[in-house]
Amino acid sequence: QLQLVESGGGLVQPGGSLRLSCAASALTLESYAVGWFRQAPGKEREGVSCISRGGFNTYYVNSVKGRFTISRDNAKNTVYLQMNTLKPEDTALYYCAVARNTVQAMCVSATVDFWGQGTQVTVSS
Repeated sequence: QLQLVESGGGLVQPGGSLRLSCAASALTLESYAVGWFRQAPGKEREGVSCISRGGFNTYYVNSVKGRFTISRDNAKNTVYLQMNTLKPEDTALYYCAVARNTVQAMCVSATVDFWGQGTQVTVSS
């Protein structure tokens, strides 16, 4: 059964860090661009960061540039999102997704082939 399973979310204080992981089963992540999206209550889902199949191209939404880093380990069939200097406005449900598309098209237009179930990130003191 095809699955994307996110992990690593939780409650963290402002300024703290979390690392999200997206592990795939019945799907080879190496064949896809992979992205992280988030949706806060009352807001639309937005593309946070996306990475190309080979990992050479990345996209970050302006609000996380310099704080978040996306990476992939194709041998482990896993993609990561390292989130540093977290802010309360980063609080959201974070989703992993895959697409046979460019990172720009994937992250900006949310053109996605398959979604994970999400992991909650809460930044609060």
